[in-house]
Amino acid sequence: MTQDMLHVMEWHNGDKAFTPFSDAEMQRRQDDLRKWMAGNDVDAALFTSFHCIAYYSGWLYCAFGRKYGMVITQTQATTISAGIDGGQPWRRSFGNNLTYTDWRRDNYYRAVRQLTPGVRRLGIEFDQVSLDFRRQLESALPGVEFVDVGQASMWMRAIKSAEEHALIRQGARICDVGGAAVAAAVKAGVPEYEVSIAATNAMTREIAGSFPFVELMDSWTWFQSGINTDGAHNPVTNKRIKSGEILSLNCFPMIFGYYTALERTLFCDSVDAASLDIWEKNVAVHRRGLELIKPGAKCNEIATELNEMYRQWDLLKYRSFGYGHSFGVLCHYYGREAGVELREDIETVLQPGMVVSMEPMVMLPEGTPGAGGYREHDILILTEDGAENITGFPFGPEHNVICN
Repeated sequence: MTQDMLHVMEWHNGDKAFTPFSDAEMQRRQDDLRKWMAGNDVDAALFTSFHCIAYYSGWLYCAFGRKYGMVITQTQATTISAGIDGGQPWRRSFGNNLTYTDWRRDNYYRAVRQLTPGVRRLGIEFDQVSLDFRRQLESALPGVEFVDVGQASMWMRAIKSAEEHALIRQGARICDVGGAAVAAAVKAGVPEYEVSIAATNAMTREIAGSFPFVELMDSWTWFQSGINTDGAHNPVTNKRIKSGEILSLNCFPMIFGYYTALERTLFCDSVDAASLDIWEKNVAVHRRGLELIKPGAKCNEIATELNEMYRQWDLLKYRSFGYGHSFGVLCHYYGREAGVELREDIETVLQPGMVVSMEPMVMLPEGTPGAGGYREHDILILTEDGAENITGFPFGPEHNVICN
């Protein structure tokens, strides 16, 4: 073993692992990027984000304080991983893998240099590279011009393939499994975390049984009650459910880096008149939003119309975020196709192949009649002439007043 091999090496171990995506699908993704590179005089791209590396290679890394990457040129696609990961990055990557060791602090950059000889213009993700990281790249690659590849990649990822749709449908189905587990576990006196555990365990087992091989990581459930429902991303606590209390179901299976979600408003045992009124109005917004999602619709126009519904009920002041977003390689820790969000400042036209959610929410503060956070969430796949709702779990008061 040469001295260089102590710092950078091909540390392949075993065979390539099962993936839900065909070689043709992965090749298409990389070749789409190469077409963009050729059209923009970019010699190579260095991806560093969780979502882009997962999208172009199939491998989702665990950072834990180390740097990771993927270099795509016109002829090669290679992930860059740390020695601590062994051969797993090789097994998961569509393409080659290069491992760097901890023996010197600059070994990551040795790997980058090895994969980018003669590169003049290098694509990097401007929205993911910190100032320190960029300075280190500039030092490691003197004379190289950096151009943004992040935006271009986002638009490539926004249109999903048939194979992606198939995996996302599996995720939506498993969301419904988690939702059923939540409904079965809800009871006055039960702590939030017990409901969350039941749902996450049910989803994990369903994922494990649905694929020949799958890495089981990052699936989770946020189950909130009472005042904890005021934020969509509030963590699970040890608070106990009370009879008559508003609840929020949030199930998130993660499968090969792909995120899906099921979110529902529930009540334990009964719902008071003021809360029922708010709930029914939010459900009406949700139903209308589902009707508006179709090819040719503009994100901001959907938001504007739904705003008017809230405004007529004097609820617009309680709306807490946008009406939906794109789905794909995404998690609560990484990824966002920000060009496809149903917000007033996004003018994107929805297209066939996109996958978006409808998720209206209003939050009424404590002391207000009907206090709490109300949210419904469905996932839709845009077709040539409409949209397919792939969420099966029912919503609304007729289904989700839970009496166990």
